[in-house]
Amino acid sequence: MRLLDESSVEDLAVGAAILGTGGGGDPYIGKLMAVDAIKECGPVELVDPHEVPDEALIIPTAMMGAPTVLVEKLPGGGEVFQTFKALERRLGRKAYATISAEAGGVNSTIPIAVAARLRIPLVDADGMGRAFPEIQMVTFHLHGISATPMAMADEKGNSVLLDTVDDFWTERISRAVTIVMGGSSLISLYPMYGRDVKEAAVHGTITLAERIGRAVRESLREKRSPVQEVLKLTRGYELFKGKIVDVERRTVAGFARGEAVFEGLEEYKGSILKIRFQNENLVAIRDGEIVASVPDLITVLEVETGLPVTTEGLRYGYRTVVIGMPCNEKWRTEEALKVVGPKYFGYDIDYIPIEERMKG
Repeated sequence: MRLLDESSVEDLAVGAAILGTGGGGDPYIGKLMAVDAIKECGPVELVDPHEVPDEALIIPTAMMGAPTVLVEKLPGGGEVFQTFKALERRLGRKAYATISAEAGGVNSTIPIAVAARLRIPLVDADGMGRAFPEIQMVTFHLHGISATPMAMADEKGNSVLLDTVDDFWTERISRAVTIVMGGSSLISLYPMYGRDVKEAAVHGTITLAERIGRAVRESLREKRSPVQEVLKLTRGYELFKGKIVDVERRTVAGFARGEAVFEGLEEYKGSILKIRFQNENLVAIRDGEIVASVPDLITVLEVETGLPVTTEGLRYGYRTVVIGMPCNEKWRTEEALKVVGPKYFGYDIDYIPIEERMKG
């Protein structure tokens, strides 16, 4: 066990946005929520999954919806606590801790605010090791843990408690509710026990995000390349360096969908890279050839600062480095690829691990 303070959150928010592959919601908003909670209630206990008692109840907390909506529609602040308490009442017991549903953007910092204000621990793990756009796209689902009962709430005071037949129905129904709520909602879901966390979660992602953010900050101070530091920590690859010359982005059915086009700079001059996204970056195509795809991570960083550019933040003229990082091994099984592989998102290609693509 160790404590997360305000400086930890600053680093963690940067690292989580890098792991978030362009999605997960604006990390700035989640950071403000977490820092404010720590200022008022004190540091948060971060516990290793193996420290959690097997019979302890763990409730993940997150935001659902299109990241583009969060730019203008801010949470009121109390919604996530409303959902957390609703699940405790539904299950008839108090939760021991909360955990991140995904290691990305706002969804890695909202649980910090929950842990601080409820004075419970935060588990050093999550359900993805990155960010994905749909409810069933978590390692919890792969291990047979149900997303429901699931509680949802919006800033207007509306709340919903769901029980569904499977996680795919959870996604459909909760997405429709989220759209009615204005395109974003705060949620608590996938209630589980300590023994489930040990087996089903991606361990150590909060610590990894903090280390990545700290490396970016320290490299800038010491005038080293922040991009290279990120690549070292994530075992990643540089895919492209270029200027954004076109962005098509629309909010459809509760998702931010679109494509960004990058024109090559320096050694990539004369080449074009396209990234297609659905909240998160899904595929990177350089000169007509796929160089990375889900479930591996694709992230856009500013050239000079190494700071991440989210899909809602993509703008004409940004000079960027696009990097690819290998996903957690849990996503590379045949069953997992049915849930998060490129074919699930409509791309008629086979998943090839980024390490193999880079050899070519």
